[in-house]
Formats: sequence, C-alpha cells, structure tokens
Amino acid sequence: MRTLKGVSQILPLLTALTLCAALVLVFFYAPLEAEQGFVQKIFYVHVPLAIITLLGFVFGGVLAVQYLRTRDPRWDVRSYVAIHMSLIFGIGALVTGSIWAKASWGHWWIWNEPTLVSFLIVMLLYATYQPLRFAIADRERQSRYASVFAITAGVFVPMNFIAVRLAPAYVHPRVLQSTSNLPASMGLTFVVSLVAITLLYFTLWRYEIHVKLARARLRTLRNRLTAWDSLDPPNARRVAI
Repeated sequence: MRTLKGVSQILPLLTALTLCAALVLVFFYAPLEAEQGFVQKIFYVHVPLAIITLLGFVFGGVLAVQYLRTRDPRWDVRSYVAIHMSLIFGIGALVTGSIWAKASWGHWWIWNEPTLVSFLIVMLLYATYQPLRFAIADRERQSRYASVFAITAGVFVPMNFIAVRLAPAYVHPRVLQSTSNLPASMGLTFVVSLVAITLLYFTLWRYEIHVKLARARLRTLRNRLTAWDSLDPPNARRVAI
C-alpha cells in the first residue's frame, strides 16, 4: 500500500521532469532535419502520441479481461479510463499528424496512405465505445458489454498494425525498425519524448481513476443519507445500532 502511495506521489514529478527534458532535447539538442527543417520537430510529439494511443487501447482490453475474471468494478473503471485517455491522445495524434502532413506534403490528409487510414479506422472504432457503453442503463450489463468490446477491439489493434506494416506501398515514414536512419541525437530525443508521453498517459490515467472512484464513494454516501432521511426515527436508531 505504501509503495502505491509512493508511486502516486513521485509519478507526477517524474512526468514533469521528463517532459521538460524532452522539450529541451527537441528544441536545443536534436538537429534540424535536412529537408523539412523546423517543422519536423512535431515528429517527437506526433509519433509518441500515436504509439501510446494504440498501446493504451490494448491496455484497456487487458484491464477488461481482469474485470470479466474478477467482476470487480474497479477493473472496469480502469479499463474505461484507459480507453478514454487513449481517445484523447489519439485526437492529439491526428491533429499533429495533419499539421505535419500539410507542412510536408501540402495536404492535410492522404487517403491512399495505409498508416493514416488504419489509425483513423481504429479511432472511429473506439469512438463507438462510449455511446455503446452509456446506451445500457444497467450498470452490470454495461460493464460486461463494454469489457467484451474492449477485448475484441484490443485484439484488432495489433492485427491492424501488423497488416499495415506489411503493406508494400506507403509514404508515411517508418521509424521503429532496423533500417531506420535516425541519427543518434534524434533517436535519443525520440526515446525521451516517448517515455515522457508514456508517463503523462499513466499520470492522467491514475488521476482520472482517483476522481471517478471518489465520485462513486460520494454518490454512495449521498444515497445512504437519502435512505437514512427517509426512515422514521425508530427505524433510524435501529439501523444506527
């Protein structure tokens, strides 16, 4: 328990320090790309956001498996928040990617690029998660169906990623492979940026979980107080005992 509290206390500080280090490396250490110049530096934000988005979706599916195994609602909350955070990060990846595409290719979007289209398909798939979830009034059925969705979609993410990587034609750069020609300074900056975005994801994930659990406890207390007020005094004393 003390270990978890220690992690909760140090994680925000570690995230802030890593983000600051990443910004310093991006703007003062990593060299300018020969063809794209300064605009290429958006790469250090866009690519980590896209990677963490996809991993976050898979993470949500793993947490959903835990919910179905244990029926503990806390796992369902963790899965929901993981997918919710991934959607936010995914929107950031789409926005930064479009800005980079416009500056590099002269177009906000290229529909014949499998990496871009596949990422959009994944985002649209998960965009249906919340409407599907909250269309079900019963809490237990809602959690169960949402978990099945999270697991199924989570399996689709790596399959989709592998299919795209095997695509013969692409214009989107491949950076995480053995043939990557990133200089050492760019590679180091990218790794630090990826770590920073990862820590940011988990920091926000933990904070949102704490908020949702606190709201759930507050709602439970309000319901108990309402039930207490509805009792007549003799019954109220009997419940107190």
